[in-house]
Amino acid sequence: MDIARHLALIDLLCTRGFPAEHGRTEHGASGPGYHIAELQTSDDFWEDGGAQREETETQYEADRDGLGARLTERWGPPQRISLYSVLERTTLGEDPEELWAGLSGQVPDLQLWRAPGADRWVALGVSRWNRELPFQLLAVVTDLDPP
Repeated sequence: MDIARHLALIDLLCTRGFPAEHGRTEHGASGPGYHIAELQTSDDFWEDGGAQREETETQYEADRDGLGARLTERWGPPQRISLYSVLERTTLGEDPEELWAGLSGQVPDLQLWRAPGADRWVALGVSRWNRELPFQLLAVVTDLDPP
């Protein structure tokens, strides 16, 4: 993992305007009020779990925590939020903010900071709900308040 490159991308996204429409970007996805950067994506797909999947999950969490430590040096300790309740509300027919609803289907929890001077939230999470898909380390930059 290239922490310096990931920090530079987060800094860039903290200053970049948000598009009017949802779409793909060179770093992931963006839409009204948010950018999602796919910092790392595993090469593996798992149909039945196993030790290799657990090792990869552990590595992605360690990478998230390593990058999070650098953000903590800048902005203080993160809030830790679960997106499970957002996922549950979505499945019950509620309509939470699209960013948070979409993330809740991929990322069970986030480390969250308020970027001083940017009026934006910065979050890190590991996408892992779907066992058949690869892991992703995601960085989210948004002006939408968390759930």
